[in-house]
This record gives sequence, C-alpha cells and structure tokens, in this order.
Amino acid sequence: MRIAEVYQNFTIIAFHYFFTKPFSALRSSARKNTIPGITYLFLGLYLGLVSCTGGNKAVNTETATRGNIKISVDESFQPLIDAEIYTFMSLYQNAKVRPEYKSEYDVVNDFMNDSVKVMVTSRKLSDSQIQYLRDTLVVARTLTFAYDALALITSKDNLDSLLKYEVVKDIFTGRIKKWKEINPKSKLGDISVIFDNTRSGNIRYFKQKFEIKDTLGRNFYAVKSNPEVIDFVSRNPNALGIVSANWISDKDDSLSMSFIRKVKRVAVSQEFINDGSFYRPDQGFIYDRSYPFVREVYLISRETFTGLGTGFIQWVTGEQGQRIVLKSGLVPATMPIRLVQIKQ
Repeated sequence: MRIAEVYQNFTIIAFHYFFTKPFSALRSSARKNTIPGITYLFLGLYLGLVSCTGGNKAVNTETATRGNIKISVDESFQPLIDAEIYTFMSLYQNAKVRPEYKSEYDVVNDFMNDSVKVMVTSRKLSDSQIQYLRDTLVVARTLTFAYDALALITSKDNLDSLLKYEVVKDIFTGRIKKWKEINPKSKLGDISVIFDNTRSGNIRYFKQKFEIKDTLGRNFYAVKSNPEVIDFVSRNPNALGIVSANWISDKDDSLSMSFIRKVKRVAVSQEFINDGSFYRPDQGFIYDRSYPFVREVYLISRETFTGLGTGFIQWVTGEQGQRIVLKSGLVPATMPIRLVQIKQ
C-alpha cells in the first residue's frame, strides 16, 4: 500500500466524517470533549503510514551494488555485455544482472513498456518516446559508453575484399546487384546481402545512412543472429554479410577468433575521399572515423532511484568497465584514448 493511497483514503474518510455528520452534533461532541471518531481516524492514518513504510523494506534493500535486475540488450553487443556483467558480478557478489538479448526493436519495446529499467542499444530514443516517458513522470538518461562499427564480411573464396564507399551505397540502394558490376573479372553471381534479423539495428543503420525509405531489394536476406550471418557467409561465396564488429574484434576470445577465421573483413574507402586508401573496422580506424560505418553504443536507464541498474551503468562507464570495452576490440567512450602506430 502506497502513501498516496493512504492519503487518498484518509481524505475520503475525513470528508465523509465531517460533511455527513451534522455540525451541531460535532459542536456538541466538542463541548463534551468526546470525539473518539477523530482520534481513531488519526490513529488509523498513523498505523497505515507505519505499515506502508514497513512494507517497503524489501524494495529499499536494492542498492548500486546489491539486488537482482533484468536488462534488455541488442544481441549485436552480446560478447561485450557478457564480459561486463561477468566481471561486475564477480566483484559484487550480492549483485545479479540478467541480460536478455533481443533485436533492437524488441529491446526498445521492453524499455518503453517498463519491462526493464536499463537497455543497451545503438539507437537513441526518439523525441516522441522521450516525451511519452516524461508524460508518465519518467526521465530517461542516456550515456554513450562505447563506439562500435558495422563490419562487412565475405567468404574466404571471394577475392573482392576492397570496396569503395559509393559501391557499398549502390549495393544497398539496388544500383549494383552482381559481383561482376564491381569487378568484371569476378566469377561470382548475384550479391546476396545477409543481416541478422528483420528487426535489426544493423540494417536500420544502413537504411538511415543511405536514406533508404523503401523496402530493401529481393537480394537482402535476414537470418536470426550475428553468428548465423557469419556462418552463412562462410559457406556462400556470393554473400556479403553485415555484423557488429563486436563479434569479430576480440583477439583474446576463442569464440571471436573462430568467427574471424571463417570470413574476410571487407575494407572500405572513406566517404567523399578517393585517395586509394581503404580501412577495416579496427580500433584505430573506428576511433578516428576513417572506417565509415561507425556507431555509438548507449546505456539508457529509466530508474527513479540509485538502484543496481544505475550502479552497473556507473561501473561500465568507469575505468574498469571501459578497459573491458578496450579489450573487446571496440573503442571506449568515457576514458582517454592514445593511438599507437606499430610498424612491422
């Protein structure tokens, strides 16, 4: 029972008592100093407030490092978030953070429906979504904690591993549909573009990037996840896959390395610059934006108090959490970066 409910009930009772009882009777009771109803009324209110306070003890046990919460995460960032949660929970034994990995569309829906208090996504809330939350007295707080890139991948059997920015745009807009249109010497056929799912944040990024308002061509196919994209592309030379660099960037992770061995990462030229340079989605090129398909990764919270969700966000954006971002092959957003050029 909330305090607001107790106050409302008290108001109703008080209104009923004072305005249904004749004033003359009240005055008579006052003279005799016998108004037991009022005494019981205030006593009841006091007990109600005490019981409400006592009932909230379980809720108040959640702190920035203690509790049990569920968060919704775009599955593109599963390797990174798994590492962050594992380390956070190892340091804070009384904290349990349960991630649910979904498409970007479903992640945002969970957040807007108040199914979760924290989400991880590459998409900011729209102005209308922010206003809707404000109308319900909720303030969403958004923090950028990492920079990711969308990698284009091909089969090991595909010899075309360098693509101009304009060529990639033409593939997405439907102007280029065959590998021979890119390289006349190619022996491959139609280009099949493979992405993770129909509600993907990866495909949304490219549609916004290239200002595509219509549906994509028939040569665009959705599977179910980033790992399935990698597996499909590795077995099909005609395929051009789209995955988060998060899945193929951690060279210390055995799963990530197994994916890297299966496919080739395509190097892409910069937009508006044709100097013969091509860039892969490596950390240095993500940081300085030489690689053209870079995006921010956001932690968005709707918590109304300093709970475990807030504590997890503070930790991830702090030094320890940012070191995990760096190790994963992405670029930290809240700590200084120093570029080191290694000559072989």
